[in-house]
Parts: sequence; C-alpha cells; structure tokens
Amino acid sequence: MPSYPAPRRKDHLQFCTTEGWTEIRNATGGTVRHHQTFELALPDGSILRTHISRPPDSKETYGRQLWSRILREQLQVTPAEFWACVRDKVTPSRGTQALPQDTLPADVLTILINRGVAEEVALRMSRDEAIALMYELLSEPPH
Repeated sequence: MPSYPAPRRKDHLQFCTTEGWTEIRNATGGTVRHHQTFELALPDGSILRTHISRPPDSKETYGRQLWSRILREQLQVTPAEFWACVRDKVTPSRGTQALPQDTLPADVLTILINRGVAEEVALRMSRDEAIALMYELLSEPPH
C-alpha cells in the first residue's frame, strides 16, 4: 500500500484549485480568519462542499482521522486520487466518461432499424454515414 505525506492545508487548496472547485466563502472576521469554503457540482446533480482552515499556507498538517473524514465525506476521493490531482494535475473522474467520437445515437439506430436496415449493418456505419442514411430514409415514404 503506497504511503503519502501528511496533507497540509495548501495541498487541500491545490486540490480544489486544480479540480475547479468554486470558492463560495472566504470568511474573515476582524483579525481572526476562519475557513475558505469551496463547492463542486457533480454530473449527477449533487454538490460537494469542503472547508479549508485559515491560513491555507500554514505548515500544520491535518490529523489522520480528520483527513480521512475530509477525503471520504467532503472531497469523496481516495488518497491516490487526491495526490494525483495535487502532484500531477490528474483530476478525479467523478463517474464521467468521455464518449467515443463516432458514437451512433440510439434514436438514429432505432430509426434505421424501423426503416429496414439490419442492426448489424447500421452498427458498422460511422456516425455521419448513419445520419445521412437516416435522412435519406426519412425523406422516402415508409414501405
């Protein structure tokens, strides 16, 4: 199991900055500065929120239990994902996957099949070929 350094507040801030979290609060009260609060909207509609104690450039590290809770509950990443983001600027996937460039939309496939094109034939077509054939078939009256 890989070991990681004790996380500092500036590592936490670097993670949020790299992944694109939005700062929603930078609380300061007189000379006492409390927390920076960040949010991240996820593709499923949920919103993560994390708090970074002030000052973020403090040399203090987070305690093991507190850090485990921050990773699990606030950032929702593993230590490996956290450090890959901080060190290598590799952001967590958050459940999103890039679609292949030439994906055939399901509705296009359905129209082609309903207009008599064999599914195996349609699936071998490029996206542009399938869409062009769909338009051609839709311009003709159904058989």
